[in-house]
Amino acid sequence: MIEVVAKLGRGPVFLAGEMLECVITFTNPLSASSTSASSEMLAWASAQIHCQFHASENRVALPPSDGSKHDVQAENETVFVPNRGERGQCILSTPPKILFCDLRLDPGESKSYSYCETLPIDGPPSFRGQSVKYVYKLTIGCQRVNSPIKLLRVPFRVLVLHGLKDYQFPQDEAVAPSNPFLEEEEGLKKDSRLADLATELLMVATSRRSLHLYNISNTRGKVGTFCIFKTVYKIGEDVIGTFNFSEGDIPCLQFSVSLQTEESIQEEFQRRKGQPVSFSTHARHQEACLHTAQSSFSLPIPLSSTPGFTTNIVSLKWRLHFEFVTSGESADTCLVRGSHSEAVTWTGVEHIEVDTFSWDLPIKVLPTNPILASYVSQFSSTNSITI
Repeated sequence: MIEVVAKLGRGPVFLAGEMLECVITFTNPLSASSTSASSEMLAWASAQIHCQFHASENRVALPPSDGSKHDVQAENETVFVPNRGERGQCILSTPPKILFCDLRLDPGESKSYSYCETLPIDGPPSFRGQSVKYVYKLTIGCQRVNSPIKLLRVPFRVLVLHGLKDYQFPQDEAVAPSNPFLEEEEGLKKDSRLADLATELLMVATSRRSLHLYNISNTRGKVGTFCIFKTVYKIGEDVIGTFNFSEGDIPCLQFSVSLQTEESIQEEFQRRKGQPVSFSTHARHQEACLHTAQSSFSLPIPLSSTPGFTTNIVSLKWRLHFEFVTSGESADTCLVRGSHSEAVTWTGVEHIEVDTFSWDLPIKVLPTNPILASYVSQFSSTNSITI
C-alpha cells in the first residue's frame, strides 16, 4: 500500500497565466518493525492539468462530435487519460509531465516530487452556471506493474483577468543588476511580475471614482434620484449606493436592489431560438421608504462568485436590478390622522393604489487577488489517495 498526497502550497485559486506548483508525496505507511513490512514499487507517475466543459442539454446545442475519431487507447486502463470517467468535454489540457519511473519505497519511506506548470492564459475561468460549467483539475496518474492506472484529481479555481494576455514584459530586465547569492528561477520571477501586474491593473480599474446620478421616474413623474460612485468592482468588494426621495413628486413606498448575474448562451448555440436569459441573485436589499428622505444600501460581491467573462458559447454579465413600489395617490393620503385630545397619531391606510416598475444598471466585476479568494474556496489545498 502506498499513500499519495498532493498539496497546493499557495492555495487552490490561481490567475490564468500564473504558475501552479504542487508537491506530490508518495509514502509507504508500514512501519519497518511490522512483520508484514515490505518494499512497495510503482512503475511510473505522471501529472497533467485539464479543463472540463459540461453543458446542459436543455439549454445548449453543441455541434455533433466526430464519431470517426474514436480513441481506442482511452478505453485502455493502462493509458494515462486525465479526464477518464468525467462528464463533458476536455477543452484544454497541458502536456503531461512524468514525475518518475520505477520508484521503490521501503517501509516508512517517503519521497516528494514538485510539479510546476503555467496555466494557459487564454483559457476560460472556472464557472458553475445554470447552462454551462468550466472545471479545472490537476490529475496525477500512478501505476503499479501489471495493474490499472489510479488517478488522483486535485480541483482548483482559475480567475481570468483580461489585459494580461497582451502585456509584454520588458526585455531589458535580463541585463538588470542581480544578487549572485540568491537563486531564483526565471519562471518564478516572471510569475511574480505577473501577479504584481495583475494587482496594479485591478487597482487602477477599480479605484477610479466619479459621481453617477440617475433620475428615477415613471409615467406619472419623478420618484427620486440614485447616486453611485463607481461601476467597476472586484469580487469581495461592496456595491454601495444612495437614494434621495426628497425631490420626488411621486411617493415611493418600497424599493429593493438585487445584485445579479446574467448568463446568456450565444445565439448559434441556443437550444431554442430566443430562449430566455438565466439570472442568479447573489445579494438583495429591501426597504420600506414612505416619508424617507434618503436611504442607502450595501451589497457584498461574494469572493466565491465568477467575474464577468465571454467565451464562444456563454457570456456572463453583472447588474443591479431595482424594483420600486410607488403610490398612486399623494403622500398625504397615505396616512390617516387619529382624533386625540392631547396627542396626534398617524396610522397607515389599509388599502392603497400602487404602481410598480423596475430598472437594471449594468456593472463590471473583475477578479481579485487569488490568495484572498483562496480563503473562501470550496476546494481543499490537500488531496490524497491510497493505491
